[in-house]
Amino acid sequence: MVILLNLFLLSNAVYGVLSKDCSVGVCSQLIVKDPKLKVELVVTGLKAPSNMAFLNNNDILYLERYSGKVNRIINDTVQPEPLLDVNVANGPERGLLGVTVSEQESKGGKETIYVFLYYTETKSKDGEDLRGGGVLGNRLYRFELVGNKLINPKLLLSLPATPGPNHNGGSITIGPDNNIYLSIGDLDNVTDRPRPNTKTQNVRDGGEPNGSGGILRITQDGKVADKGILGNTYPLNLYYGYGLRNSFGITFDPITGKLWDTENGPNYGDEINLVEPGYNGGWKKVQGIWQPLRGGSNIGKEIDTIPQGLVNFDGKGKYSLPEFIWKYRTGPTALKFLDSSKLGKKYENDLFVGDVHQGNLYHFELNKDRTGLSLAGPLSDKIANSTEELKDIIFAQGLGFITDIEVGYDGYLYVLSYVDRSIYRIIPNN
Repeated sequence: MVILLNLFLLSNAVYGVLSKDCSVGVCSQLIVKDPKLKVELVVTGLKAPSNMAFLNNNDILYLERYSGKVNRIINDTVQPEPLLDVNVANGPERGLLGVTVSEQESKGGKETIYVFLYYTETKSKDGEDLRGGGVLGNRLYRFELVGNKLINPKLLLSLPATPGPNHNGGSITIGPDNNIYLSIGDLDNVTDRPRPNTKTQNVRDGGEPNGSGGILRITQDGKVADKGILGNTYPLNLYYGYGLRNSFGITFDPITGKLWDTENGPNYGDEINLVEPGYNGGWKKVQGIWQPLRGGSNIGKEIDTIPQGLVNFDGKGKYSLPEFIWKYRTGPTALKFLDSSKLGKKYENDLFVGDVHQGNLYHFELNKDRTGLSLAGPLSDKIANSTEELKDIIFAQGLGFITDIEVGYDGYLYVLSYVDRSIYRIIPNN
């Protein structure tokens, strides 16, 4: 049952507010800053919710990261039995990590609903990797939704999960070309030796690409989509972009069809990027605009030109500067374009980004040609040097630990909070 949030006066303005204690210790209230909007609590009591996807209006799938269960929420109520329970590792950033849904019409005119799942798979029961064994790899599977079950699993991608256990990425989405796009990090390759870095981490004498450290693209049948952007050998021909440390969010602009992502730095340099085909994010030669030191964990000197020593795969890979940078650790995760006017024309097709360290939901307008963000004042340099500089782009606060953002079939904005174990819905205040 939907619980409406109370409204009251705050700082001489009316906001949609939920009084609560934030587990991350950064707020005491959930606040939407636009007085014309408010927040509803759709459902709470979820278990380690990592991701969600809509099947229809009031019909949502959500993932339990550490148990491997895919659950269904109908009319704001979690159904008693999961649709699926897979064997997942539960190391720090492993588990059931990503989901997206596709509706396909079969030859007989019957609709087939595919559910794509990305997870760190184990040989047997969940959590086996914590005892030092049993991890098979990071896997992308396609399932069919029939009734209340996910059946007919098809393995589309088998990717490495070592050395790990961090930086597995996990965001997956379907592009305008109907292909599957998946983000995967560098798998915790934080030092050059003895861990084997690859050329997709901009290590010139590194190993050949192995499917880590980039954004991969395949068809919904698991085949290489078109010709390889960076090369024709497998798995290099899967890469749409590379040079990623770790990304928890990818999404397509509904107007231009261009891909955007978020990128997590070590303790600095979190990013929002426009990802053109062949994009090189620059890791491990640059994070934000700074040269990484000692395995990347320490901020080095500022780089004011194209970083030296990048791997470009015979000129097919191209480095580009971030469109936005948080200088200090923020942990941006999901990002989504609001392809709806339900919150008002002023927000239509704008970009919304969540984070995990502050519990903030950020709002960005794009420039005229939608190749960058429209930023003014202290953010005109594209860098947030302090919390104070963020105040004009913070749309909502107190959401805990945001792991996903989606636009529902009803056109409203939905936010999944890991800490709150809840899904919130942002709607007009009327």
